[in-house]
Amino acid sequence: MASRLLQMEGDDSVLLHVTHSNIKSFNADVRFSVQMSVEAVKDKLWKKCGTAVDSMSLELYNDAGSKVANLSDNSAPFGFYSPLNGYRIHVVDLDPSSITSGGWLDDTSLVQKYEISEEAYQKRQGTFRKFKEKLPHQDPSSTSAKVGDRCQVQPGDKRGVVKYVGQAENLGPGFWVGIQYDEPLGKHDGMVRGTRYFDCPQLHGGMVRPDKVQVGDYPERDLFEEEEI
Repeated sequence: MASRLLQMEGDDSVLLHVTHSNIKSFNADVRFSVQMSVEAVKDKLWKKCGTAVDSMSLELYNDAGSKVANLSDNSAPFGFYSPLNGYRIHVVDLDPSSITSGGWLDDTSLVQKYEISEEAYQKRQGTFRKFKEKLPHQDPSSTSAKVGDRCQVQPGDKRGVVKYVGQAENLGPGFWVGIQYDEPLGKHDGMVRGTRYFDCPQLHGGMVRPDKVQVGDYPERDLFEEEEI
């Protein structure tokens, strides 16, 4: 009775649950027109589960789990078997060599995986590893910054002094440069995420990638200097 109440008056379609004999994890709710032929129902299911139409047998179950019918006549309209919302169509794959057989669509551990040796992978070009190796912040020689150097940091042309050069694993892989800014333009006092990399006044510290730092003659700016007289 509940299934019949779900069926809207004047609606010629039904929403059915679909299961498969070979693919235990296959569970789908699919809407079908009762005007379509059984063969058309099979064609729609083939596109969803991969079982060929000629190798497919369909069983119709009601919402109590009892079999209602075998959909054996491909030319018959689907509505001939009186499907209702909430019923279940069970797809039986009759082809022993079907792509759905063997359980590998359920258990990916059964699928043979491509493997490559460490030596062969290292020789390959264009890999993600090679890409990472070319990143400037992965190479300590990519910066000439040394502790004590005056510097300018981008973006914003912020000036300061280099206080740290090295790795900071809690920030990310590669090399970092710790800066003590001349002005309170930083985020901390040299301690980042519980690790102290250097000491400086609060809000004067920053940790940036080497490619953001230019070392050279960058004297501290005079905040009271007028640009024009």
